[in-house]
Amino acid sequence: MKKKLLSALLCATMVLSMTACGSGKASSDQPVKLVYAEVNPLDTIVGQTATAFKEKVEELSGGSIIIDVQASGVLGSENDVLDGMLGGNGTVDMSRISAFALTSYGGEKSKLLSLPYTFVSREHFWNFATSDLASEFLLEPHENGSGLRGLFYGEEGFRHFFTVKEISGMGDLAGMKLRVSNDPVMNGLVESLGASPTVVSFGELYSALQTGVVDGAEQPIANYKSNAFPEVAPNMILDGHTLGAIQVVITDAAWDKLTKEQQDILVEAGKYASEFNRKISEEAENKVLDELKADGINIIEVNDKSAWQDAVKDVVAENIKGQEDLYQKIVDMQ
Repeated sequence: MKKKLLSALLCATMVLSMTACGSGKASSDQPVKLVYAEVNPLDTIVGQTATAFKEKVEELSGGSIIIDVQASGVLGSENDVLDGMLGGNGTVDMSRISAFALTSYGGEKSKLLSLPYTFVSREHFWNFATSDLASEFLLEPHENGSGLRGLFYGEEGFRHFFTVKEISGMGDLAGMKLRVSNDPVMNGLVESLGASPTVVSFGELYSALQTGVVDGAEQPIANYKSNAFPEVAPNMILDGHTLGAIQVVITDAAWDKLTKEQQDILVEAGKYASEFNRKISEEAENKVLDELKADGINIIEVNDKSAWQDAVKDVVAENIKGQEDLYQKIVDMQ
C-alpha cells in the first residue's frame, strides 16, 4: 500500500513538473513583437532602413523578436507617434524620427543637429554619428526621464525647400507660407528667410499644397518624390539647410521587457541598419534627383550658400545658448 501511494505521489510530482516545464516553454516560445512606426513609404531611404533593421533583428533573434513596421504614416505623424510613446499608450514601441522632432520634447542636445548649415557634408554628419558623442545624444531622452531612448542614427539626405510657384532664389521665398512641423528651430529658419511658418501635419501636406493652405515646404529629395509632392509643388531649390539626421528610438517600457540578449540584438541590428543607411542614402538621392530633372521638375542649384548662412546666423546663435562648446565640437568634426 505504501509502495503504491509512493508511486502515485512520484507520478503526480512528475506530471506537475512536466506541466510546469511545458507551460514555461510555451511562454518563452512566444515571439516578442515590437511595433515600429515610419511616416514615409517603404521605398524611401528611411523605409528601406526600417526593412533592413527588421530583417536583421529577426535573423539574429531566430524569429524570437518580430519588428512590425507600420509605414506611410498609418500610425500618425512623427509628433503624433512621439506623443503616444512619451505618454505611454503602448501602441508604438519603436519609431524612426527626425532628430529635430525631439526639440519640442526637451531634446536640447538633439536640437544642435537640426540647426541650419551645421553639417557641411554627409561625411561631416557621419563623423559625428560614429563618434562617442553620438551615444550621449541618443541617451538624452532616457536620462531626462522622457521614457524612451535612441538606438542608432541614420540620415535621409539634405533637406531643401520646394514650392508651388516657380522660384529662382532665396528672395522668392519671402512672403510665402511654408509648412513646418511644430519645431522652434524650423520656425526661426523660415522666419529668417522672410517667410511665414505654417504648422501642417505631414499627412495633410499634399492637400495643403494643392489647396493653397501653404505655398511650399521642405523635405529631403527622396521623400519629396516618394510622397508625390512634385505633382503639386514642382519647384525645388537645393539650399540644403539641414541634413536630415534621423534616430530610431524605443520606449523604455519596450526596452525593459527584453532580455539582455535581446537588447544586444537590437543594438547589433541597429549598427547594421545604420551602415546600410549610410551606404544607400547618397546613391538613392542622386538617382531620384536625376529622375526629377528628367520629369521636368524645376531644380534650382545653389552654388553659394553664404547669403543663406548669413540670414540664419541669429537662429543658430539663439539655439546654441548654454551649449556653445558642445556645438563647436560638432562643427569641428568636419
